[in-house]
Amino acid sequence: MQQDDQQLHVETDEARGGSTPNTLRWILGISLVLAVIAMSAIWIVPALA
Repeated sequence: MQQDDQQLHVETDEARGGSTPNTLRWILGISLVLAVIAMSAIWIVPALA
């Protein structure tokens, strides 16, 4: 942390206060793909019958 003339400069890791793993990105990506597959199945299956 560095302070210059009333400005406070904090490093990214210090400001976050914790680790930032990429698991949330994976969860969002996988759930997006699953939602697209489910919506496609709901639309395609009745069209085939």
